[in-house]
Amino acid sequence: MNKVLVLGAGMVAKPIVEYLLDNGFSVNLASRTVSKSEEIIKNHPNGKAIALKVADKEALIALIKDADLTVSLLPYKFHVEVAKICLEYGKPMVTTSYVKKEMQDLDEQARGKGVILLNEIGLDPGIDHMSAMRIIDAVKGKGGKIEKFYSLCGALPAPEAADNPFKYKFSWSPRGVILASKNDALYLKDGEQVAINPKDLFKDIFPFTFKGLSDFIVYPNRDSISYIDIYGLEGISTIYRGTFRYKGWCESLDAMKTLDLLSDKDDNYSGMKYSDLIRNSIKKSEGSLQEQTASYLGIDVDAIAIQSLEWLGLFNDTRIPDNYRTAFDIIADLMLSKMMLGKNERDIIALQHLFLACYEDGSREVISSRMVDYGTPATDTSISRTVALPAAIAVKLILEKKITITGVHRPVKKEIYEPVLDELETMGIKMEEEFGLPESEMIS
Repeated sequence: MNKVLVLGAGMVAKPIVEYLLDNGFSVNLASRTVSKSEEIIKNHPNGKAIALKVADKEALIALIKDADLTVSLLPYKFHVEVAKICLEYGKPMVTTSYVKKEMQDLDEQARGKGVILLNEIGLDPGIDHMSAMRIIDAVKGKGGKIEKFYSLCGALPAPEAADNPFKYKFSWSPRGVILASKNDALYLKDGEQVAINPKDLFKDIFPFTFKGLSDFIVYPNRDSISYIDIYGLEGISTIYRGTFRYKGWCESLDAMKTLDLLSDKDDNYSGMKYSDLIRNSIKKSEGSLQEQTASYLGIDVDAIAIQSLEWLGLFNDTRIPDNYRTAFDIIADLMLSKMMLGKNERDIIALQHLFLACYEDGSREVISSRMVDYGTPATDTSISRTVALPAAIAVKLILEKKITITGVHRPVKKEIYEPVLDELETMGIKMEEEFGLPESEMIS
């Protein structure tokens, strides 16, 4: 029986562990809080909950050495350290996180050791890579090329649960979602590179109607241009990776950034009120604080951003708890206290690819690849399933020697994406693909 070590018992660990146990693997689930691991293992005879502090390197080495494969669900900053230990003992590793340069630098060593370090095998990144490559390879197989490509994805509350002005609730990694709002972005549009500074991230938006679901707002997601090489799309004129949100989020987060409410600079907030965070930014005195803020932002007092700030409590004279050092920490905790997805509420994953494909005979077509997946409150959120299950399937395929490539990889090779997508479809996680659509279906 193969033994898998899973590091971290966070929000996506449960579906991975359950899948592996159900498929006959032995699982050691190691986390700082052993009670979380025990809750997931549920006394399964092939599972073991282990207390582990990642700083205890000797304990970490012993666990990795004893396992046939390690899944790292730790914060991304630990992946390279885990990968190096895996390489030392010739063990493969799987993560759902983005490949950083330090991880890519291990490629030659991994090939030399004959093992795979598989990254970005979750949802976004993960299912987006695999479903995109299935289309791209199909077009290339017919002698065609991709001229334009949009990949849009969002993890959201189901429409009935989007009941606050932000139209958003956190279903996983809450602080990470807020941190992502401070990213810059880069994409290619009609042959021109477009660079977006963090302060303008939520100004560079466009509306998108997701078929059969909802009207979304889209904003750019990190560096899209790097995917030209990753996906083999040399010569493409447009490539854009974006994030879906309901109307409310972008306007509200843009206002918060303008008000410097997401600053990570150390400051002294002792004795301050929540309303002081705004007063200190706008330095206005006429009218109500809501009116002053709207004037500062150049928006109407009844705008959705003002509603969001008021709903969050930022116009209140309630005192801020002591010991905060940054505005970001204050806002993050305030949002977390009010915006977590409820136990009886559903989340939803919406993923949409659009391709403009061109062929040697002069014909052109738009191809749509789309997925909607709802969470089930009694079992798992959609985000936990769609992030966890691709990784779990990949673990099984590696240990069954059905994935045999070595080195540092994303799931963009057919040997990986084809069997993973096939098994996901048996679980109801399926892309709906449409070919031969007119060019009017393409985002302009």
